[in-house]
Amino acid sequence: MPQLQLLRPDHAPGLLAFERENRAYFAASIPDRGEEYFARFDKRHLDLLAEQEAGVCYFHVLTGAAGEVLGRVNLVDVSDGSHELGYRIAERAAGRGIATAAVREVCGLAAGRYGLTTLRAATTLDNAASRAVLARAGFTVTGETQLSGRPGLTYLRDLEDFCAPRADL
Repeated sequence: MPQLQLLRPDHAPGLLAFERENRAYFAASIPDRGEEYFARFDKRHLDLLAEQEAGVCYFHVLTGAAGEVLGRVNLVDVSDGSHELGYRIAERAAGRGIATAAVREVCGLAAGRYGLTTLRAATTLDNAASRAVLARAGFTVTGETQLSGRPGLTYLRDLEDFCAPRADL
């Protein structure tokens, strides 16, 4: 069973390998990260850790039994108790319910550990798998959008049905 972990410095090599191995797969449904992303990966990883330490974003990796990165689920752009949800699952792990389980787990963390009340998300109309994950995880469509020039939908997930935030975490 894959394990969701908060991003750490030692995840960098596995995360870079994950992004490289799945680059073409991801580019088929979401905008490509570009060469600059890979050239400056180490600095970007440190920047993400600093954002996480500051509490403005929460980055998670989904690891397999051998510790390999199978996906990532991120909460970015904090605003009034809400974050934007984003996720990527490796091609070899797709279609097995892993994304839905990971998104649901992050919803629970968002409410219980991070004290959030809602999550926002968006996906392109042609990304049927992502739309299905969001629907299964309890997100509802709130409107239309453009994502890198492609038509898409925006979503919202109220987190009140998850545990209330705990002050001791």
